[in-house]
Amino acid sequence: MTGCLRPFWALCLAVLLAACASTPSSNLGELPKTPAASVEQLLQQAASASSPEDAALLRLSAADKAAQQNDPDRAGQILAQVPLDALKPAQQVFASTLAAELAMARNDAKAALAALQHPSLQHLGELPMDQQVRTGAVRARALEADGQALAAARERAYIGPMLPADQATANNEAIWALVAGLPADQLQPSGDDDLAGWLSLAAITKTAGTLEQQKAAISAWQTQHPNHPAARQLPAQLTQLMALTNAPLDKIALLLPQQGPLAAVAKALRDGFMAAHFQALQSGQKAPAIEVFDSSRVSNIDDFYRQAQAAGVQLVVGPLEKNLVKQISTRPQLPITTLALNYSDSTQAGPAQLFQFGLAAEDEAHEVARRARADGYTRAVALVPRGEFGERVLAAFRQAWQAEGGTLVGYDQIDQPVAMAGQIGQLLQVRQTADGQGGSYRQDVDFLYLTATPQQAQQIKPTLNYQFAGKLPVYATSHVYNASGDSAQYNDMDGIRFCETPWLLNPGDPLRQAVVKQWPQAAGSLGRLYAMGADAYALAPRLGQLKALPANRLEGESGSLSVNANQRIERQLPWAEFSNGQVTRLPDTLR
Repeated sequence: MTGCLRPFWALCLAVLLAACASTPSSNLGELPKTPAASVEQLLQQAASASSPEDAALLRLSAADKAAQQNDPDRAGQILAQVPLDALKPAQQVFASTLAAELAMARNDAKAALAALQHPSLQHLGELPMDQQVRTGAVRARALEADGQALAAARERAYIGPMLPADQATANNEAIWALVAGLPADQLQPSGDDDLAGWLSLAAITKTAGTLEQQKAAISAWQTQHPNHPAARQLPAQLTQLMALTNAPLDKIALLLPQQGPLAAVAKALRDGFMAAHFQALQSGQKAPAIEVFDSSRVSNIDDFYRQAQAAGVQLVVGPLEKNLVKQISTRPQLPITTLALNYSDSTQAGPAQLFQFGLAAEDEAHEVARRARADGYTRAVALVPRGEFGERVLAAFRQAWQAEGGTLVGYDQIDQPVAMAGQIGQLLQVRQTADGQGGSYRQDVDFLYLTATPQQAQQIKPTLNYQFAGKLPVYATSHVYNASGDSAQYNDMDGIRFCETPWLLNPGDPLRQAVVKQWPQAAGSLGRLYAMGADAYALAPRLGQLKALPANRLEGESGSLSVNANQRIERQLPWAEFSNGQVTRLPDTLR
């Protein structure tokens, strides 16, 4: 008899285990259901429920339904009526997750993360998978919005195996976007879990240089991690990279003006470009042939492209003239991939074959915002030149600073030296003590953003000292630095921090030394153009890679370079500070 009962009890145990896998244990409580009733019907049922627990479950269902119907305000009002502390753990997890989702609907990541700190979340692993996925997904979104990319990737890697195939693919793309944007020093895998695999994949795409090296490294990674989700299906960016052809770049057209007002600028760019070319030849690299075209003689850009195609050109570097860049940016497509050495005024993407590169002042305004935020500041005032240029850099800084979560509490535009002291005093709301021996400035400011000439900066810093604001940090664009080596001038700017090209901050760089030996003016502010020319040469064979991997960077002479969604080259710059008559390089911050 006993032997006959064993299969029956085994079947009962299997049924019981299956039930436990889909519903919480009795100690954790029942999760709210998603009934067909409307929000109003659920609230009416809650009002007449036989027990407080039943009423709370119905209200949780009503709040959830309101949220699903894109009515977060109503959902929040209903959720506020549910006594969280009186709920059982499973219901507390559900309520906390819903509260986090509503916080994210308000773009309040910190409130979402606070909601997910409830003690009941320690039981999340005991709940059904769909609840684990829901909670993990909102936690990942909140962590990402809060700037915690690595933690967000870890959360997504955890929920990945619980997702159906279509959702798993989207989740894997999100993981890749998170890890690909991490700085190299955070890509140190520990263990052998899925997250470690993601980190090691991101690390190899950052370290391998040429297209061939990157593709080989990715293939080797797939072989080493055959069961990883990214090995079974590479992220879209890497799939695109692997599809790039290995066609060698044999001939480049350098399209620059040899006459007119831009001829001197073009000469510095051309000399920097050719210096990088000759350095590549001397080091034994296979280098493309370079043919120089005079853009000041180009009357019809389409005729130039036909001529270049006939000459076997595979890539055009140039033009420099803004009117020519505008022309090609409006074309639906170009016959040859082109790296323009200026920007069109449009913020929209141009033809797929067009990349744009320049020493944009807007890049430096963005760099100030990034660095100041990384240094822990949140509130800024700004001084910029009067006129169109000043308005442009101010707009760029304001946009970047607000995107970083900062606040611009005031600004002014400087012009006449005699008025500058009064402008600074008014901007900083300087107040003197009654005896005139001391004073103070507004306390709602963390730092001053400055775009100014060296002559203006020489006046501004002493004025800050005189107006009791000498301790206010000043973050400036490279316009304050002319690389003159004049320590007396630098003393007047003591304490100003500024971003600058690696070219001017790294005098020991071999390419710079070779160029300066031939063209001494490259050691001064004109060196930025030589650096840009050298970087145009370095970018030429890597445009496809940088487009496929936007988080990748080329460490160049004019900055750390990447390609944005509109195929514009963006620069991040190193930092220095005027200190005791010297220019002192500052440690880099994490990107």
